[in-house]
Amino acid sequence: MKLLENKIVIVTGASRGIGKSIAEECVNQGATVIFTYLSSKEKAEALEKELSANGGVAKGYKSDASKFEEAQALVDSVVSEYGTVDVLINNAGITRDTLLMRMSEEQWDEVINTNLKSAFNLTKAVQRPMLKARSGSIVNMSSVVGVKGNAGQANYAASKAGLIGFTKSVAAELGSRNIRCNAIAPGFIETEMTEALDQKVVQEWRNGIPLKRGGSPLDVANATVYLASDMSAYVTGQTIHVCGGMLM
Repeated sequence: MKLLENKIVIVTGASRGIGKSIAEECVNQGATVIFTYLSSKEKAEALEKELSANGGVAKGYKSDASKFEEAQALVDSVVSEYGTVDVLINNAGITRDTLLMRMSEEQWDEVINTNLKSAFNLTKAVQRPMLKARSGSIVNMSSVVGVKGNAGQANYAASKAGLIGFTKSVAAELGSRNIRCNAIAPGFIETEMTEALDQKVVQEWRNGIPLKRGGSPLDVANATVYLASDMSAYVTGQTIHVCGGMLM
């Protein structure tokens, strides 16, 4: 039996990189995957087709996770169609990097709303069906930057640190109902975005990591599947660092 057989999984921000890899692995492990997108219906339909190519079940919903009403409407639609939500993966995230002295209020608000408020919106929305089922797993995508901070990323670091505190609080509140909540803190993950960077700089980053390589989206996806599945049935309120030993 596959690890996520018969589970209904929502993944926010799954159009590329880590989110896409998470959606792929959840489908590979037998889940029905509902993913969100913001703009391109064509790309969403292509991803649906890709995820469903080998008998998997996936469906894209146009929904802005940072909007409270849209998050609730998304979950209502999923529950209406599939009966419940077993797993929520709060992956939606953006960066608007700049030094604090140059950071605008808009850049701060945009990152906090997309990265942190979205997790509140979706978690609050899935709480009711999960409480009814007395079962559920919530996985929040944090970052090593949320643990150690980083110059030029005060907004991003604050949002990702906030997710860790949010994770622990939700785990404490919902644990008695068999609802688990954990976070993942990826380190330097190599995606299509990092391919555009100076490769000498990238190699220096790799050299500073004990495992001497950047992570792949699949490394993060594998940890996510573990936390989403019953293999982690006694794990809650934790932050797993998927960083090659960058933080020890």
